[in-house]
Amino acid sequence: MKLDLPKSMFSRITRAVVEFELIDEGDKILIGISGGKDSLFLTYALALLRERFKKKFSLSALTINPMFNDNFNVDAVTKFCRNLNIEHTVEVVDIASAIEAANKKPCFTCAYFRRAAMNRYANSIGANKVAYAHHLDDAVETFLMGMLSSGQLNTFTPKTYLTRTGITVIRPLVYLRESEIAKFDRKNNFNIVKSPCPIDGTTNRQTVKELIRNLEKQFPDLFSHLSSSIRKSALGDLWEAPKTREQMRTIYYSYLGR
Repeated sequence: MKLDLPKSMFSRITRAVVEFELIDEGDKILIGISGGKDSLFLTYALALLRERFKKKFSLSALTINPMFNDNFNVDAVTKFCRNLNIEHTVEVVDIASAIEAANKKPCFTCAYFRRAAMNRYANSIGANKVAYAHHLDDAVETFLMGMLSSGQLNTFTPKTYLTRTGITVIRPLVYLRESEIAKFDRKNNFNIVKSPCPIDGTTNRQTVKELIRNLEKQFPDLFSHLSSSIRKSALGDLWEAPKTREQMRTIYYSYLGR
């Protein structure tokens, strides 16, 4: 397979790798590949970087079968990886049963067990990094979801070291938009696997995605402003953290002259 990317996309992936120091000499990177448009693109892009970069690193890929249905078939993903000279493995994790047993939101439980399985497998094969296909839309949506659901200003970072497992999580696509990834996949006839998630398209993330899309009709620069807001340098004047009860009590008594 002859590998190539539009110059703009390649330069922004390279920028992310360089700016956040995502890839080092001798890395063994495990790619989380679901078969969706984003993870297929990530796998393709990393294979291209492996070909062009002077730094030597190896790639392997893992698909999690969450047992949401009996028709989970990722033969096309295995073939895709084989064409890129990347070893592909499928691991069964009964996330469906875990969601049924847990008294938590299904997306939280699913993400937890997927991450745990990825890290466990990475450790078993000696991989020191796990690559996920989160893009700029994901980062912005996560940021807005945090504000709406928990009142917190946060999102995922392009590079995260997990102290408990010794794994470093990298996200090389953080400067790419979801729409351009989808366009590239369609143009190159990537065989995209439909998500087996039973609530796909009805999640809080989907709601936030549609909220952004609708607000952009009135505020055309909304997405660019939100994407600027995820930087620490974007913080302006914010209120101080709430004082503790003991601090409040001390100040209160000072007003009473005690």
